[in-house]
Amino acid sequence: MIVVYILTGVFFLFIIYVIITANILLKLNNKVDEAFATMDVYLKQRWDLIPNLVNIVKEYSDYESSTLENIIKQRYNNLNMTKKITTNQELSNLLITIESYPELKANENYLDLSNKLYKIEDSIANARKYYNATVRLFNNKVEMFPSNIVAKMVHMRSIPMFTIKEEEKENVQINLGDKNV
Repeated sequence: MIVVYILTGVFFLFIIYVIITANILLKLNNKVDEAFATMDVYLKQRWDLIPNLVNIVKEYSDYESSTLENIIKQRYNNLNMTKKITTNQELSNLLITIESYPELKANENYLDLSNKLYKIEDSIANARKYYNATVRLFNNKVEMFPSNIVAKMVHMRSIPMFTIKEEEKENVQINLGDKNV
């Protein structure tokens, strides 16, 4: 009779162990999903932000260039009195615009673009580290004895780490017309 109690107790302990371990595996699997989703958000941010930043810098660079060309043209043209008045009004409007935006200089926009790209890449690198750390914890639980038995019972398998291909390790070149950043 004592043997039956002992076997029943061992069976219930085993069932409790299986339930606890399965819950731990599910919790770790959810953490892996969360880590991947976080990294995915940063990757999407990079995909959305980089082209927009490149276009903004490109457009402003074109604007700044055309503004300077316009000022140079107006300065050196032979103008009659009426044309000088309208040109002066145009130049005044340009100068007011420039005074309203004293920080609008193409080189600063390029620096700002570069800084934002570095920040995004740092965020992605940190998200990858977090993802790989949660994958490591999950994989340890799935692969190590005795939890690997429960993992097989609930059909859990190891998850691959996030790695980078060799060609992705090279610097990304962004083409701004005839300039590379």
